[in-house]
Amino acid sequence: MCYSAQLIQQYEEYVDLNGADIDIEAFARLYGFRCLDDRIKIPKVVEVAFQGKGSPQESNIQAALEQYQAQQATKLEQELFKQRTRLVDAERTLLVKTTKAATESQRIATSKMAWAQSKLADLRRTELTPQDARIYPGFYAPVIVMESGRKVVKPMRYQCRPEGKAASFDAKFPGTYNARRDNLEGFWREQFGYSHGILAISAFYEHVELKKADGEPEKVILEFNPRPQQVMLVACLWSRWSAPGEEDLLSFAAITDEPPAEVAAAGHDRCVIPIKPEHVDAWLSPDRYTIQDLYDILDDRERPYYENRKAA
Repeated sequence: MCYSAQLIQQYEEYVDLNGADIDIEAFARLYGFRCLDDRIKIPKVVEVAFQGKGSPQESNIQAALEQYQAQQATKLEQELFKQRTRLVDAERTLLVKTTKAATESQRIATSKMAWAQSKLADLRRTELTPQDARIYPGFYAPVIVMESGRKVVKPMRYQCRPEGKAASFDAKFPGTYNARRDNLEGFWREQFGYSHGILAISAFYEHVELKKADGEPEKVILEFNPRPQQVMLVACLWSRWSAPGEEDLLSFAAITDEPPAEVAAAGHDRCVIPIKPEHVDAWLSPDRYTIQDLYDILDDRERPYYENRKAA
């Protein structure tokens, strides 16, 4: 399965590459809603895409981003104060007598302080790193869809909750960030042929089990990069979930298939499907084509060679 993926880092490149418009209002709603629910995860590379822009919606996004960062900084500073107090109390006790409880409290406080300081530094950092473009299940990413005959980029959660399902669907089916090609007309029959999307990525990541020099198994994360280097237009399915009293949820799943030989040799049994640029419009307009036509698009995919290395 596609455990994680690397978004392309240039906002303008994403738009120009596909001739798409950005649904600014959808992004503005998402950023505003995140101020009320900090469980919403947005990669930093998506955040900075709207900085320094001049439209009213982009100004609203910037204001929401600043509000969110201030909220998170306050929480982290409060946690630091709490853990410093805990550490002082533990060290005061240890000056008198070494106890298991005080030693453990010292260890936990030190660890939590380091975590909070790291998060604060990351929150305030402005220079992007490759990690800032990573998405994981539950993160939001820009997905290209077709809307009224034009390509539009919308923010969607990377784990699909189909329309009509209970909110508990996410916990019951945690693997729905991927849609198996051999189950498109089964589990995914309400999305396949109806609501298709494209995710533009430069790499993907997978959990694999390798053998160490001594023969013992070792679980690692491998980064797979296409060669020649290219932006991969990954075929996706998506859905709009609505419920009374709830914010609408746009979410998607990447379609995966049997892996090419080099991915299988690296220890993984699935691979994303990067479709060819000339098929993008057709893929995003599935109602105009037969199911066999759509399978043909998936079969006539880009087939780069995937180099791999241990992820940092």
